[in-house]
Amino acid sequence: QVRLVESGGGLVQPGGSLRLSCAASGVIFRIGLMGWYRQAPGKQRELVSFISTGGRANYADSVQGRFTISRDTAENTVYLQMNSLKAEDTAVYYCNIVREATGSEYWGQGTQVTVSS
Repeated sequence: QVRLVESGGGLVQPGGSLRLSCAASGVIFRIGLMGWYRQAPGKQRELVSFISTGGRANYADSVQGRFTISRDTAENTVYLQMNSLKAEDTAVYYCNIVREATGSEYWGQGTQVTVSS
């Protein structure tokens, strides 16, 4: 059974940094894209960043230049380094992986990030 577990969330002041991690277990298939989404209270879930098997990364305009996504050599862990955090970054952050062969998606339970003074 596939499980994705996020960690690294917490409370930080504006301008601070956090690093999120997502470890996938029980994966017996080839993983394609890996990414991060977030959902703020009363808002739609939105894509933050995704990374390909070759390490090519894409970012939402709102986080470009502040966040960096990466994945390990085993392609079963994805990270999100978040710098220069703003109050508008406050949300629950979810990791996501895609089964390359079918396009099926798998989600973690989420980790809370709160940016507040």
